[in-house]
Amino acid sequence: MQQKITLRLPPSEAMDDELIKKQISARLGIKLSTVSGYHFLKRSIDARGKSIFINLSLNCFINEPFTNRAFTDFAFRNVQQAKKRTLIIGAGPAGLFAAIKLVEAGIKPIILERGKDVKSRRRDLAALNKQGVINPESNYCFGEGGAGTYSDGKLYTRSNKRGDINRILQLFTKFGAPENILYDAHPHIGTNKLPQIISSMRELIIECGGEIHFEKKVTGFKTNNNQIASVSTSDGNNFEADAFILATGHSARDIFELLHRQNILIEAKPFALGVRIEHPQSLIDSIQYHCDIREDALPPASYGLVDQINERGVFSFCMCPGGIIAPASTNPEELVVNGWSPSKRNNPFANSGMVVQVSKEDVLHTMPHLKKSPDNPLLFMYFQQMVEQKAYQAGGGKFVAPAQRMADFTDKKFSSTLPINSYLPGLNPSPLDEVLPPFIHSALAGGFKSFGKKLKGYFTNEAVVVATESRTSSPVRIPRNTETFEHPQLSNLYPCGEGAGYAGGIVSAAMDGENVAAAIATKFSS
Repeated sequence: MQQKITLRLPPSEAMDDELIKKQISARLGIKLSTVSGYHFLKRSIDARGKSIFINLSLNCFINEPFTNRAFTDFAFRNVQQAKKRTLIIGAGPAGLFAAIKLVEAGIKPIILERGKDVKSRRRDLAALNKQGVINPESNYCFGEGGAGTYSDGKLYTRSNKRGDINRILQLFTKFGAPENILYDAHPHIGTNKLPQIISSMRELIIECGGEIHFEKKVTGFKTNNNQIASVSTSDGNNFEADAFILATGHSARDIFELLHRQNILIEAKPFALGVRIEHPQSLIDSIQYHCDIREDALPPASYGLVDQINERGVFSFCMCPGGIIAPASTNPEELVVNGWSPSKRNNPFANSGMVVQVSKEDVLHTMPHLKKSPDNPLLFMYFQQMVEQKAYQAGGGKFVAPAQRMADFTDKKFSSTLPINSYLPGLNPSPLDEVLPPFIHSALAGGFKSFGKKLKGYFTNEAVVVATESRTSSPVRIPRNTETFEHPQLSNLYPCGEGAGYAGGIVSAAMDGENVAAAIATKFSS
């Protein structure tokens, strides 16, 4: 017999297999010897009170042999000689999961990725971190796996109406992710494990007859009879297909400019911009777990914060416990920072984006020359670019980042020293009110004080504020039909994922890729 139960245990007991079995026998009023095993269905931390508990939902095996967790049996097909071909521009989560869904549907995927494979990409990341040298085509945003490969691997999403989240998690486990992502409330893989998972996905696609071409930057679209006929790449090649998925990610500004130049409809999309803030992880642990030292059974603590300051939203974004801050720029002389954590989350720092909503009126007020063309779909992109350039200049070059202690930031006081931190290119003490637009700085300053009241100890000069966190989402939306996913002008072009404005993280991008692929399969079969 199998029976589902819930338990609420202290952290140390929730990590002990024998103690969990004893709790199962006690809860069900049965002999311990009859409990042959259990599966975790859901696991979450409750740290709201002084005493911390782990909430467990279990499927228990009683008086029957324990069997391993059942996984989905995916039916991948050989598409080497498939009659229909779909070209996917971008090998991020949206592109890769679209390719896998197409393989299941018997359609040949051909992926064009502007960057390098994950192994080659590491050398370019090392040059960026250690020498301040950027490769515009191979960096934290561009390359196999997209920004998702080196952006922590957080798999939590609220987009549970957009697709089958469990299917996405099952696919990740098939390609090497740990089983706990299936039941942890906030699943996380870790930047150190993601590259091998991405490589395994690539190998499956190729094994089934799909194609992946690296260092193929798309530079043109040839259209005919309201369809894409082919795309051209910077090395002079042309690629034809029956359908085209555009999954280039939120940082492919050249693609946005190309679409606009070729009069392919795109729209300006509001986004959020701010900074990345870093505390000692021990401080966040003490605040969240109400203790001096975090016990070993507990993971490094995280937080999520949101408030309205000056009638605009200020919120934390992509919080990375036990993580590092990294340079996520894609162009020379433009500075962007992001954060990530390894699977063990064992670095001594906790960082998070802290960002402010930006409206069209904010952009036009900050950059009055844009008032001449207020309906330009690249409006928010220009604003984003302007702030990144100011941040680079304030850092002094080589992707050194301008920074300030938190309390100094709110008081507009120069920080003569900065705390030890995780950002490898280095930090330069700078007055960030001269880097960020006034409305951003004012909202963040108010937000920091407000968050300090919610989390006692959060507002402190032990924390460092680093500029700038500007790639929270795409500043452009590429429109599409809500049912067929087709672009309104080009019936075989399918905008997809974060870059098109339809996702906000690895899982939502993966689900969007699958939805687009399913729509293509339906069209081909009709």
